[in-house]
Amino acid sequence: MEDTQKLIVILGPTASGKTKLAVEVAAKIDGEIISADSRQVYKGMNIGTGKDYEEYEHASGKYIPYHLIDVVDAGDEYHVARFQRDFQQAYEAIVTKGKTPILCGGSGMYIEAVLKNYQHTQVPIDEALRATLLEKDYEDLLSLFQQEYQEFYAEADTSTKKRLIRAIEIARFMKDNEQTHEAKAPYSAIIFGIGIPTEVRRERITKRLYRRLETGMIEEVQQLMHAGVSPEKLIFYGLEYKFITEFLLGQVSYAEMVQKLEVAIHQFAKRQMTFFRSMEKKELAIHWLDGMDSTENLANQIIAEIK
Repeated sequence: MEDTQKLIVILGPTASGKTKLAVEVAAKIDGEIISADSRQVYKGMNIGTGKDYEEYEHASGKYIPYHLIDVVDAGDEYHVARFQRDFQQAYEAIVTKGKTPILCGGSGMYIEAVLKNYQHTQVPIDEALRATLLEKDYEDLLSLFQQEYQEFYAEADTSTKKRLIRAIEIARFMKDNEQTHEAKAPYSAIIFGIGIPTEVRRERITKRLYRRLETGMIEEVQQLMHAGVSPEKLIFYGLEYKFITEFLLGQVSYAEMVQKLEVAIHQFAKRQMTFFRSMEKKELAIHWLDGMDSTENLANQIIAEIK
């Protein structure tokens, strides 16, 4: 497909203010937002994934339409190849209306797959590999991943043995199967990244975590379990869903759950930044913005750049 419409991409680590900035830009240029979040696609996973629906209503009272949030039921399968297809449909719908699409999120692999138009993103299950990996303990698997595969899948969530095995499976496939893409990128994109000091990011993450715990995040996981989503699937989703599920199952205390979850989110944010840096090495130029500046100023910088 060929379009002259510019695709605006806004990325950054968790708690960097991506959605707020995307809404501000969308309000100024009559845009619509396409979420690039691998967990916000699931219905019922709201607090833990930070959907923050209220953020899509601009201060002016204008409601900003969003796409690829609440796409499938929690417990269902969703993968990068599905995201590529869903993104294209949302993009075309927005452009057809004469509006500007804004891809916003922190799932670097999803963003990269769209911008590079990768053709090998639905990684198959390798039962033979899994059988050998299951025999190893978590520490040995983590060492294997870090030494041989991390460069191919830097954003991977390695917080559980099950997720670590899947990360190795994906990274090994990516290592052995070059991610081919069309010679001409299907979208004319300009990428903006929100950079914030590590200590500020950590402070925001901690405050947000306690706020979410106080406003029903544990109850959200309970509701998902009561709705039939298995503990194994919730643990596979990682971070908030993993540690809260373990708490609800009596495997860890509340204090231990909070402590482990906070550390895991900090580590996740660090992995996100590592992945974004790897994108730059693949000829995806990112215009980094000072996340300590006001949302209004950052939005004006983006608009000035795209014009």
